[in-house]
Amino acid sequence: MMNHYLPTHFALIFCLITVSGVAQTAARNATVMSAGDATALSQALTAYNGGNEVAAIPELERLAAKYPGNFAANEALGLIYTDSGSLVRALSYLEHAATANKENAIAQANLGAAYLKAGDVKAAVRVLKRAVALNERNGQTLSNLGHALFLDKQPEAAAHVFAKAAVIEPADVDIRYDWALALHESRNDATALEVLQQIPTAQRNEAVESLWGETAEKQGQFKEAADHMQVAMRLNPSEQNVYALTLELLRHWTWQPAIEIATYGVKNFPDSRRLQLAQAIAFYGSKDYVDAAAAFSALLSLDPENNSYGDLLGKSCSALGWSGAPQCDTMADFADKHPANAQVAVYAASNILHNADPDAKKKLDQAQQLLEQAIRVDPKIAQAYCELGTLQQERLQWRQSTVNLNKAIELRPAFPAAHYRLARAYAHLHQPELADKERALLLKYDQQVQDDSKAIIKEVTMFLVASH
Repeated sequence: MMNHYLPTHFALIFCLITVSGVAQTAARNATVMSAGDATALSQALTAYNGGNEVAAIPELERLAAKYPGNFAANEALGLIYTDSGSLVRALSYLEHAATANKENAIAQANLGAAYLKAGDVKAAVRVLKRAVALNERNGQTLSNLGHALFLDKQPEAAAHVFAKAAVIEPADVDIRYDWALALHESRNDATALEVLQQIPTAQRNEAVESLWGETAEKQGQFKEAADHMQVAMRLNPSEQNVYALTLELLRHWTWQPAIEIATYGVKNFPDSRRLQLAQAIAFYGSKDYVDAAAAFSALLSLDPENNSYGDLLGKSCSALGWSGAPQCDTMADFADKHPANAQVAVYAASNILHNADPDAKKKLDQAQQLLEQAIRVDPKIAQAYCELGTLQQERLQWRQSTVNLNKAIELRPAFPAAHYRLARAYAHLHQPELADKERALLLKYDQQVQDDSKAIIKEVTMFLVASH
């Protein structure tokens, strides 16, 4: 699933403190101002309302310090410092203002928005709920509360609040997008699609199209999902949007378009590991195992201890029959340099066993060393035991091979190759009943995994989805 975020378009609802309101404001203060200070406050607010904040600040700070319960001075300073990004100072003043005038919805809304901007989500939820209780018809306050609830991991509650905001601000596309996203995150994708469809075509930006694509995917509308993701990529060919479209195509095994989009992405975002992996999987899915091997090998060189990359490279080489890609022949050297990567060691040994002359003792010894190395790193790697049993059979060590082959089957019961090799061992050891039993299991599990290529494609595609 893509990561969608609410855009940070929450805003303070600027409460302009007018000169005519000074006398009434002063009358509500716990400490009544002197006539001179009231005049000074009036002049400072006039400067502030006129945009001359530099001139207003010194007198406002003096008065706020002298009269900490004064609403007008504290609110104005809070708004000034919020606007300049000095949130710690702003919050102190806005808290004083909100305390001085607890019934002022805008003061509570401004404090809540400042908390939200500062990242104090729980405080923002608490204060913004108070602001909404005082005035539930302010669309911006509702939107800010929706943001706070969303960030507090309450998407369902956020969607409910955004729905109210959308009624008040029907033309606000951002609010409608936020509403749809909250619905999507609360797994109400059917309603999310209805909300997205209400956004006029001309106002659908790449964020809207991207969310639409993800939501359509969740609803099983695969063609619509790809279409909207493609529009999002056209509007903004970012790494995120290119990857999202590639992943959507891979999910439904649309290999050639996936290769084209992923190749475009790798060219334009050469440092994107996930696009490189997506391209490699697209090659593999389209049965272009040579290019798949090259791509997985390149990924492995970037992350040498990544067993998954080693496994995927080995699967590509196995699909090629261990020939046709130079990267397959380099796995043994790679395994020697990176002994912690068990998967590469196993596949390197497999490559040797499939290509070496059975009489080439040096090669078989190398394969055995690689398999023993893999087992030391990962004692539960079934394929290593199976290949070790195979190697022993090349040396006509039939009885010894049964130990490793039985271990492979213990770790992976549905392992046709191990059952086949074990049946051969028992036949050579003149144990026909055991040989027949293994042949029956071979037929059972071979039928079960006869579509192994599709199973592997599904596995590697799910690996991509899960890892990114």
